[in-house]
Amino acid sequence: MFPDSLSGLIERVTFHNEDTGFAVVKIKAKGHRDLVTVVGSLASVSPGEWVNAQGRWIQDREYGQQFKAEMLTSTAPTTIEGIEKYLGSGMVKGIGPVYAKKLVDRFGEKIFEVIETASARLEEVDGIGPKRRRRIKEAWAEQKVIRDIMVFLHSHGVSTSRAVRIYKTYGEEAIQKVQANPYALAKDIHGIGFKTADQIAQKVGIPVDSLVRAEAGLNHVLLEATGEGVA
Repeated sequence: MFPDSLSGLIERVTFHNEDTGFAVVKIKAKGHRDLVTVVGSLASVSPGEWVNAQGRWIQDREYGQQFKAEMLTSTAPTTIEGIEKYLGSGMVKGIGPVYAKKLVDRFGEKIFEVIETASARLEEVDGIGPKRRRRIKEAWAEQKVIRDIMVFLHSHGVSTSRAVRIYKTYGEEAIQKVQANPYALAKDIHGIGFKTADQIAQKVGIPVDSLVRAEAGLNHVLLEATGEGVA
């Protein structure tokens, strides 16, 4: 278990590396008067999202107090304030703060439901035509896929930084690939070895006496032997 936890609304994304997932965000957290700096890994991140972080407080020499998250998850915003900030953050090309306000004024908290199940209604908003509507729907679908993958990986004991690497390697097929053969992670993902892959495999239901586990274990032993110079 991690010693501390924190949750709140992302006010600002200070930094985000799309390749590694490393992120620095400022969040409005309950019980804290000032914005809190949270450092961790996220596959994607936008202002307005709600984040849950588990980790510890650190004192950075240059930047002061920060919350270093070992596990960091983000969810779509549920408040009007968060939704408007999220839609206006640039997550959808062609939608800035002006259109975000128009969408929220028109549909309120049901905007995501409209995007997902009745996107044609978006054209009720002045300035949104078929092209812009499709962009919004596609961007929302992509964000949803990323969240589903991260939730799946977290639920099977994968740390956030590793989950980001898995997503970046496998993309939308991440869940299917991990379920089919978690041992491939040791070969495909930098920083994941046989032991970690084996732990994930047991959590997704691969039997301990399965052939795929035996093959992966044998490859692991042979690889280690080769590394040690054993014939």
